[in-house]
Amino acid sequence: MRVAYVNAAAGIAGDMLLGALVDAGARPAAVFGALAELGLDGYALTFERTQRGGIAAMWANVVVDADGPGHEHEHGDHGHPHRPAKDVRRLIERGELAPVVRDRALAVVAALAEAEGQVHGLAADDVELHEVGAVDAIVDIVGVAAALHDLGIEAVFVSPLAMGHGSVGAAHGTLPNPPPAVARLLARRSVPVTGVDTGMELSTPTGVALAVTLAESFGPLPAMTVDAVGYGAGTADPRARPNVVQVLVGDAVVADPAAPQPGREAVLLEANVDDVTGEVLAHAISALLAAGAHDAWAVPIVMKKGRPAHTVAALADPAAVEAVASVLVAETGSLGLRASTVARWPQARQELVVTVDGHAVRIKRSAGRVKVEHDDAVAVAAATGRPLRDILRDAESAGALS
Repeated sequence: MRVAYVNAAAGIAGDMLLGALVDAGARPAAVFGALAELGLDGYALTFERTQRGGIAAMWANVVVDADGPGHEHEHGDHGHPHRPAKDVRRLIERGELAPVVRDRALAVVAALAEAEGQVHGLAADDVELHEVGAVDAIVDIVGVAAALHDLGIEAVFVSPLAMGHGSVGAAHGTLPNPPPAVARLLARRSVPVTGVDTGMELSTPTGVALAVTLAESFGPLPAMTVDAVGYGAGTADPRARPNVVQVLVGDAVVADPAAPQPGREAVLLEANVDDVTGEVLAHAISALLAAGAHDAWAVPIVMKKGRPAHTVAALADPAAVEAVASVLVAETGSLGLRASTVARWPQARQELVVTVDGHAVRIKRSAGRVKVEHDDAVAVAAATGRPLRDILRDAESAGALS
């Protein structure tokens, strides 16, 4: 399986990822061909060799003629026109794109539209997206999808995303850094981030939407053989660090299924409680999962003198034991807890995003099964008025085909 690993240690933006994929071997002609299917005009896209911090990189430079001759805006300028998300979706749907290119682009647009809608309190279809609605961001999203297809990439893995601090300028004025839409996107999948001591907007909404939607998982480099590497340049060239996205392309290394595989070490934390309500137990389980537990649950038991009680348990990575244990004690009020080391065998699965009626729905896909994220399906059912069971069925079908 062909895979790509995106190293976003300096942040991520749509143009940076597009440049990195072309630098890694994606044909510019494949990108231009996909974009031609959209029927867009009033923009120019060039791929230019440059350097950032002494590293040779590819700059995907998009220039948009927003107001006619003499009024061009470079990539990242907020002066160009906005479009409702539903118009962007129709634009992509009516283009004669390869199915995988179309589906990836639509999923990114849907995720970004929902995030912007949550920020502004608007329906996802109606919000005017200041990033995805602009021509340059449409070029980034469809261009990245086309470049991945041209490289034959079946799975994308992404490092933790770099974030700046302070505030940044935007169409709505001065916003926190990371911007609200970025924060919403990060929360969709509990994306790991790294803080960088800079006031720059290191990761843009479009770049983060691409990462959150396309990534199978976030973390260290997966087992793979690397045969191509690309660097995509950001517009800025700060002195402190190379402003580039690195992409490694190669084949996944698959373990021999006949070879014995060791279980992964985990810690089982448990506390017996007999003085908490069901509501408190439910909240404690949610808090344990939010603190980083792999899983959390409660089991009814009978304690001394016949008292009904519960064992509240959490399964955690050794590195997360301290944080999870603190939550277990705080939320249950237990006077103590116990721990034991166990082995766990998590089965291989893919985390994907599919679209149902224009809304993004997260799924987990393993051998012979598609599991739909319940909260996402409920949100789509509420937005569309359709029965939940129909949304679940459509998401499962889309997940089986993607």
